[in-house]
Amino acid sequence: MSDFDLVLRGNVVLADRIIDNGHVAIRDGKVALVGAGAPPAARRSEDFRGQWIMPGVIDGQVHSGSQEGQEGIGMASRAAAAGGITVMVDMPYDEPEPVTTRRHFEAKRQVVEREAQVDVALYATIAVEDGLGAIPGLIEAGACAFKFSTFEANPTRFPRIADDTLFEAFRRIAPSGLLCGVHNQDQAMTQANIARLVAAGDTGWDAFGRAHTPLIENLATARIYELGAETGARAHAVHVSTARGFEICNMYRQAGHKATIETCVQYLMMNEEDHVRRFGARAKHYPPIRPRAEMERLWTYIARGDCDFVSSDHVSWGLEKKGNPNIFANNSGGPGLETLLPALWTGCAERGISPSTVVKLLCEGPARAFLLADKGRIAPGADADIVVLEPGSFAFDPSRSLSAVRWSSFEGHVFSVRVAATYLRGALAFDGNAMCNKPGDGRFVPPAPAGSEQHGH
Repeated sequence: MSDFDLVLRGNVVLADRIIDNGHVAIRDGKVALVGAGAPPAARRSEDFRGQWIMPGVIDGQVHSGSQEGQEGIGMASRAAAAGGITVMVDMPYDEPEPVTTRRHFEAKRQVVEREAQVDVALYATIAVEDGLGAIPGLIEAGACAFKFSTFEANPTRFPRIADDTLFEAFRRIAPSGLLCGVHNQDQAMTQANIARLVAAGDTGWDAFGRAHTPLIENLATARIYELGAETGARAHAVHVSTARGFEICNMYRQAGHKATIETCVQYLMMNEEDHVRRFGARAKHYPPIRPRAEMERLWTYIARGDCDFVSSDHVSWGLEKKGNPNIFANNSGGPGLETLLPALWTGCAERGISPSTVVKLLCEGPARAFLLADKGRIAPGADADIVVLEPGSFAFDPSRSLSAVRWSSFEGHVFSVRVAATYLRGALAFDGNAMCNKPGDGRFVPPAPAGSEQHGH
């Protein structure tokens, strides 16, 4: 009788090294053994030699509930599995109302346990008026982080939280050790710029980038870290698209504050000249896709290890919300669950950056950020969440997507890998073509208690 339920053979990518011709042995849904050379006997073996084996991806920024009735946790989780993502960290800005109370949170947790096909961790947020009192209950219910915005994208679903309230929220959250993630955008400057451009009839594809200058983002980023410095909270900018944002974060880190930083794969793999010009509103994100020179500067911070993690900021808006000739009348964001991993892997490969960096940015980094103790690594005792990548040349075709929409601003982009298999706790969830598990096989994942040694920054 074998000691192991499953053994996978292939090139095993860890955060600190790559094991050529390695193997991963799994028992009871956990990684039991990682090694090189001849694998041990198991009840079942899969030979992926010549392919890459890495930890399942944790996407730290997913908006599955922003469009009522269109996508939701269940469908998003299937697209996630197809993208090699084994944990979705879902944002609280759901339609028709955000997750601001323990009652909202518990209801969403029940949806996860009923519908999810990958594991899900949940952000919480607070109401604009009298929302601070809900924070302890949301922490107790299992929120992995709190999300706030310095900009009002929607008065109900995505409101602006004023600085004095943000300060008090940070202060109350700080003892829990949970992340305080903030959408970094200066409201007054944004509104003034948009009003000026609209009045002038300047609303074409390139106007969005000119309205949302780097200064608008950078001022808000600095404000987030200063709130963290004042309160001792873990202050986190959720989508930094500028090199200056990384410089600001590093200033606070070097001064001893708990500052962390995230960028999204579109800021590393798309630029204004090529992609926004081609796709128009489909490539409208907040922050905007920056010029090529700024995109390349971001890669220097990736190479230096200054980025905590990379996410997708996935949201499945239909193209009816992306077709207005007035760029400002279109929704921001787009689908990204199936492109996060292959796009970042391809970008690193093109720049000579090790696959281990992909593991740091998509697995180990977000596990640390959200205190997900058993996730993000292939090591004995960790959950056997594993993705297998087939090397080659693969043009992305969104018509085959498992998401709620069949478009992508990565359409036609040639990736150097594709997801050949996704395992969730040792069970095959996606076989490279179709889902192999069922709704409810995913679980709600709470954070580890504050003070867990593994997660000190």
